[in-house]
Amino acid sequence: MSPQRTIVDQVSGWLTVYNDGFVDRTWTGPPQFKFMSDPVPPHHNFIHGVATHDLFIQPEGDLRVRVYLPEVPDSGKLPIILHFHGGGFCISQADWFMYYNTYTRLAREAGAIVVSTYLRLAPEHRLPAAIDDAYSTVLWLQDLANGKAHNPWLSSKGDFNRVFLIGDSSGGNIVHQVAKKAAQENIHPLRLAGAIPIHPGFLRSVRSKSELEKPESPFLTLGMLYKFLKLGLPEGSTRDHPITCPMGEALRGLDLPPYLFCVAEEDLVIDTEMEFYEEMKKAGKKIELLVSNGVGHSFYLNKIAIDVDPKTNEETHKLIERICHFIRNHY
Repeated sequence: MSPQRTIVDQVSGWLTVYNDGFVDRTWTGPPQFKFMSDPVPPHHNFIHGVATHDLFIQPEGDLRVRVYLPEVPDSGKLPIILHFHGGGFCISQADWFMYYNTYTRLAREAGAIVVSTYLRLAPEHRLPAAIDDAYSTVLWLQDLANGKAHNPWLSSKGDFNRVFLIGDSSGGNIVHQVAKKAAQENIHPLRLAGAIPIHPGFLRSVRSKSELEKPESPFLTLGMLYKFLKLGLPEGSTRDHPITCPMGEALRGLDLPPYLFCVAEEDLVIDTEMEFYEEMKKAGKKIELLVSNGVGHSFYLNKIAIDVDPKTNEETHKLIERICHFIRNHY
């Protein structure tokens, strides 16, 4: 008889790690929130002005993306938004309802094709696995741009000269890592026109004032944050690792694209996010700041709050509007 499986680590509501390596990501939190993590099947027909398609992007391997195509007049090529989902590097998928709800809206309002990568998750696949998947998607877009690969939607309608990186929470960390890597390599004829980290998980081993004083939310508690990073970062790393603490890195020599850096006033990690913003400015990088007032981490993904709270609804509208403006004004 095999020994009984025992729990070795846990993030309440989100995931349980067992001694045999199995990870259970069954949602065990309040049932009224479960729908936000339910997968939305792809649909090739246009629903509310957007069609979606899932596909594998490597001849061998299981790396997948979800593509969102807006139904717009045939008015030329569309910008491409490459999205990296959040989840502390440990949970969530590109097809979760909360991402579908957000990125169908962004595809429609920005008039852009969205490509969202199904990133490998920790602790089974610790960092840099998710960053590797994200950058592999950039290289796939490069292959589409130079004709080495073909996709009916992107090849005919995508503008590979206007590619924007966007990421939520830990996906914002990935945006910066991918932008750095692309700045050091030749991705021609693909061109990154901009990068949009939204509420990235930038922090240090020493807790900031905002970590100690800001209110916790259903989307982020300190316990959740620290546990996810412990499970996600390379073995033996601390929160001072460059993926989570890029404020300590040299930025001057990097040819980074323009950034739209999005933070939330009540986010637990806003102090260290602002450290990064100040370091980018000191290094002479092009970076715009959007502060969402009176709301917390990843507020715009919470459909319940958007529907019932006028403040969340208003700030979500402002966020989407500013992202659309940034995309329209960077070529």
